[in-house]
Amino acid sequence: MRTIDAIAQILKKEGIEYLSAFPTTPIIEAAADAGVRPIICRQERVGVGIGDGYSRVTNGNPAGVFAMQYGPGAENAYAGVATAFSDAVPMLLLPLGHPRERDGIYPHYSSLRSYASVTKQIEQINVPERVVETMRRSFAALKRGRPGPVMVEVPADVATAEVPDNTVDGYRPVKPAVAAGNPTDIQAAAQVLLNAENPVIHAGQGVMYAGATDELVEFAELTQIPVMTTMAGKSAFPEKHPLALGSGSGVMNRACYQFVSRADVVFGIGTSFTQHGMTMSVPAGKTLIHATNDPIDIDKNYSIDHPILGDAKLVLRQFSDACKDILGGDQRGDGSVSEEIASVRQEWLDEWMPTLTSNQNPITPYRVIWEFMQNVNSDDAIVTHDSGSPRDQIMPFYQAGGPRSYLGWGKSHGLGTGLGLNIGAKLAAPNKFVVNFMGDAAFGMVGLDFETAVRSSIPILTVVFYNSTKAVETDAMENSNNHYGTRDLGGNYADLGRDMGGWSERVVDPTEVAPAILRAKAATENGEAALLEFITNEERAFSHRRPF
Repeated sequence: MRTIDAIAQILKKEGIEYLSAFPTTPIIEAAADAGVRPIICRQERVGVGIGDGYSRVTNGNPAGVFAMQYGPGAENAYAGVATAFSDAVPMLLLPLGHPRERDGIYPHYSSLRSYASVTKQIEQINVPERVVETMRRSFAALKRGRPGPVMVEVPADVATAEVPDNTVDGYRPVKPAVAAGNPTDIQAAAQVLLNAENPVIHAGQGVMYAGATDELVEFAELTQIPVMTTMAGKSAFPEKHPLALGSGSGVMNRACYQFVSRADVVFGIGTSFTQHGMTMSVPAGKTLIHATNDPIDIDKNYSIDHPILGDAKLVLRQFSDACKDILGGDQRGDGSVSEEIASVRQEWLDEWMPTLTSNQNPITPYRVIWEFMQNVNSDDAIVTHDSGSPRDQIMPFYQAGGPRSYLGWGKSHGLGTGLGLNIGAKLAAPNKFVVNFMGDAAFGMVGLDFETAVRSSIPILTVVFYNSTKAVETDAMENSNNHYGTRDLGGNYADLGRDMGGWSERVVDPTEVAPAILRAKAATENGEAALLEFITNEERAFSHRRPF
C-alpha cells in the first residue's frame, strides 16, 4: 500500500463519495480504486468551488474534497480556497507537494507556506508513517469548532512511498464535539430579549452547520421575534415564514431595513458579526447578544453586551427553555409583528412590481428573477448567485425555502465562483433543481467548466444575464469605456453551451422568460446540464442599500 492508497481508504471511511480534482496527482487514481468518484474540472478554482458547494449543502458531513498537483495546480486553486476560508466552509484540500529534496527551494511553490493565511489548519505528511495521524487531525479540525478549509500537503515522493497494508485498519471516523453556552449568561440574555421593545434575531450560517433551523423557528415563534439572515446564512430561517425578514447584505428588502433600523436589541446567533462590504452592518446604539462557537468573533467589530460561546443548536435550545421559564408557558407578543412584516413587504413589492413584471426589451434581470420565483418551488431548489449585479438583484427578492436551499457567499467574491458551487451542490443533492445565476463577465471567467457538468452527467442549470457590459462598473470605468470600450463584452454563450454538449437556449423576448425556465428545468430532469442565456439590459436599480 502507498501513502495515497491509505489516504483514499481514510476518505472512504469518512464517508467521502466524490473527489474534485485537476491532474496531475496520483491521488485521483488511488481514490478511484477505493470507490471515491473523481470529478475532473477544467480549472482548479472551479474544482475547489465544487468541493465548497458540496460541503455547504452537506454541512461538511461528509466534506467536499479537492486535490491538485504541485506548482501551477496549487497556485491556480488559491482564489477558490480564499473564498472557502472567508465563508468558513469545511472542506479538505489535498495538494501534491514537491519532492522533499526540493521542498522550500526557490522558486518551488510551497502550499504549506502560501496557504497558511487562508486555511483553518495546514499540515504536511512529511513521512509516510504519519499519514493516519495527520488525516485524523485534519478531519478533527473539519468537524469541530469554527468551520474552514483544512489542507494536507502530500510531497510527491511521500505520496508513492510504501506503508504497511494494515496502516488504516485501526482508523475510526472522527466524531464532532460541541458545547452549550453558560446557563447564567443564557438566562441574563433571555431576560434582555424578552424585555426588549423591538428585538431582532440576526442569524448566520452557523445555524445551518449546527443543524439548528428547527430550533431557530421554535424560538422565534415562542418569542415572536422577527428573524433576518446574513448573506451566508440565507435559508437558515425559511423565508416564507411569517416572522422572516429576509436576508441583509449590501442590499436588503424594506422589512429587513426597517426592523433592523429600529431594533433595540439584536441577537446574533451562528454569525461572526463581521463588518464587510458584503455584510449588513448593525446600527450603532443597539444592545447586542452574540452567540457563536468561536471566541475570535466576539468583540471583533462590535462591543458585545452579552457574549455567549456555544453551538447554535444547543444555545437555541437553552434560550427556548429559559424563555419558557420566564414566560411561564405563555407566548410573547400578539402576532402583530408578523402582520407588520407582511404589510411592509407587500408595500415594497408593490413599488417594485412594474420592474419585476416589466416587458421592456432588452429584458430586465428582475423579470427573470421574478418569473423564476413564480415557477419554481424554492423548497425543491438550491439557488446561488454570482458576484456583482446578480447577487444584489437576487438577494432581496428571492425567498429561500429550508436550510441550504440558497447558497449565499461573497466575503471573498471572485467572479465565477457560483458555477463550481452549483456543480458541487448538485452532487450533494441530486434530487434538487440546482441553479446558479451569473453575469456575462462571470461566465467569461469560468464558463468552460459548464462542460465539466456536461461530461460528468451533473444536470445543473446555469442562468446567464447577458448585457454585453460590466454594468456594475459603469461609474468606475466611464471615461475609459467612452474612449476605449473597456466595459464591453461579447460572445454567444448559448451557442457555446450547446457546443459543449449541453442543453441551451438564448432568450430575447420577455414573454418567453417563464416558458424557457420551465424548458430548462425539464432538460435537467432529463439528465442534461442546461444553460439559459437571457439578453438583459444594464439594470442599475437596487433595493435598499446598506444604510448603516
